[in-house]
Amino acid sequence: MTRKLVLIIGLAMLPLAAARATLEITVTRGVNTAVPVAIVPFAWQVQGLAPATDVAEVISADLTRSGHFSAIPVKSMLEKPTDASAINFTNWRILAVNDLVIGRIKPAGSGNYQVEFQVFSVYTGQQLLGLSVLTTPQSLRWTAHKISDLIYQKLTGQRGAFATRIAYVEVSGKAGKDSHYALVVADSDGANPQTVFDSNEPIMSPDWSPDGKYLAYVSFEDQHPAIYWQNIYTGRRELLSEKPGLNSAPAFSPDGKYLALVLSSSPGNPDIYVMDLSTHSLRRITTSDAIDTEPEWSPDGRSLYFTSDRGGSPQIYKVNLSGGSPQRITFDGTYNARPRISPDGQTLAMVHRDNGQLHIAVMNLNTGALLTLTDGDLDKSPSFAPNGSMIIYEADYRNQGVLAEVSVDGQVRERLSESQAGVSVHAPVWGPFLSQ
Repeated sequence: MTRKLVLIIGLAMLPLAAARATLEITVTRGVNTAVPVAIVPFAWQVQGLAPATDVAEVISADLTRSGHFSAIPVKSMLEKPTDASAINFTNWRILAVNDLVIGRIKPAGSGNYQVEFQVFSVYTGQQLLGLSVLTTPQSLRWTAHKISDLIYQKLTGQRGAFATRIAYVEVSGKAGKDSHYALVVADSDGANPQTVFDSNEPIMSPDWSPDGKYLAYVSFEDQHPAIYWQNIYTGRRELLSEKPGLNSAPAFSPDGKYLALVLSSSPGNPDIYVMDLSTHSLRRITTSDAIDTEPEWSPDGRSLYFTSDRGGSPQIYKVNLSGGSPQRITFDGTYNARPRISPDGQTLAMVHRDNGQLHIAVMNLNTGALLTLTDGDLDKSPSFAPNGSMIIYEADYRNQGVLAEVSVDGQVRERLSESQAGVSVHAPVWGPFLSQ
């Protein structure tokens, strides 16, 4: 039996939608303990051509990408039931499948679809979850991601982050004056990429607002760095800072009311400031002869992590916004930069240098233990998924920047590689959970 989820799941179209290269997911490291699941192709019960989105395929890819599950290939299935009464659980036990997902897509009037799905435990034969979701043809892929979230949460107890988005900077063309820059928003798996701003001058350091409506970023469109924020739905942009010198590394506070940023207007070296977004008034946080940069808010909004070379080499520090001197956080190695905090505030991701190579590492803030997650030559710009389970980052692959993901334990790695030559992807940032 399924129960109805009475809402239309979808994402409003962004204002500047352009045809873009497809991102292809390559799993570069898996985990042997992944739970085997089966996602049977959903029955298409709507007159006319089948949709461009294969819902079951998207769900399979999502669950496999999490590292917790391994979806068996469709060609290995001994049967393909789309209704509970047609399931022979013995066939699935033979394949050592733990959980089974079946579904149907039906017409729902006014051109909408009703997507029904059920999740069963193969070994008990019991239904674990059954829902009916109302959606539109345009939102079918997004609905598949949302269904993945529901299944993931039911089977793991942790909220899924598949129906979220990422942003990144795409650079195309020859290096130098012929380069073109685009600020791109895409689904969490890299699908449906859409340009929200483009320029012939560099774009850097995008950051999401906590409600997922705005991106702050650095643009050099007027030949010098300036910080803007932009509503990704309406396209409306607003200049936030174009002080003399640096304007860089914008970071929204957890409540969305403030923006941490880096300025070098006085006394000339980079320091951390906080801007009140309602008044644009500035408060200086650090005062040092060193380079202080890359601010990151703690989840409670009471302190900032940042990178500084005040100790002689780039390391990560923390400063309490209520006062006091910055405290050094990292001590392992001579280079630790780009701090990013997990949603629960317990883990700090960073760029860690080892033997001349840059890797993504995480540090347990309770114990100080450092774990290196990646083994590339030039891994940069880590950003946590909103549920804290994965980290997206920029990797170097065949001499160009690509998107990559790694689980927080380092066991699962994936590369989301561009199929278009001559295109590099930089500075990825994972967006927040979105409201229903």
